Amino acid sequence: MQSSVEHITEYLAQLQEIVADLPTELVDRVIAILLDSARRGSHVYIFGNGGSAATASHFACDLAKNTLVSNAPRFRVTALTDNVSLMTAWANDTAYDNIFAAQLSSLVEPEDVVIGISCSGNSANVLNAMAVARHHGATTIGFTGDDGGRLKEMVDVCVQVPSPRIEQQEDAHLILEHCICSAIREELKQSRGWIPQELSLVVPQPVVVR
Repeated sequence: MQSSVEHITEYLAQLQEIVADLPTELVDRVIAILLDSARRGSHVYIFGNGGSAATASHFACDLAKNTLVSNAPRFRVTALTDNVSLMTAWANDTAYDNIFAAQLSSLVEPEDVVIGISCSGNSANVLNAMAVARHHGATTIGFTGDDGGRLKEMVDVCVQVPSPRIEQQEDAHLILEHCICSAIREELKQSRGWIPQELSLVVPQPVVVR
């Protein structure tokens, strides 16, 4: 029987191999698409289920805040996983398969970027949302597992993690979003071709109740 230490060692060794085999050229393409969306002022929408929902929220947070650079454009980004009331309303009144597509149909515009995260690549609600994105002329990106499922056939760029294990697929997706946001921040620091925008925040004075 394998001990916990042996399992940890094996798991991390496998993860190292997976990360080393990630498709860097496709990841670079994702970075270019996202940078272009920032320059155009278009919107980025991200979603997924379960652990991928958490990654979607994390990705949106990092893309919105951790890419901030003085005199560079900001990202307009929304995680469709974050409005629990709206998701449950659509699920209750129609079907769970509609929780992202229904939100997206009211928001997405041509040249927006839509990112779906699904380890299987077959999550119905992710596929339905991608169909809406394609219909509206958005650029579509998928983050999947080793198989890619139906999602890989529906998106402009599909980044597949070369592992059959869902835990390691989710590990790699989180690594990828950190890598992407870090690379974007460095690119914005070095870029000189952006339209200047004011970075400073307007912070109101606190109201003192006596």
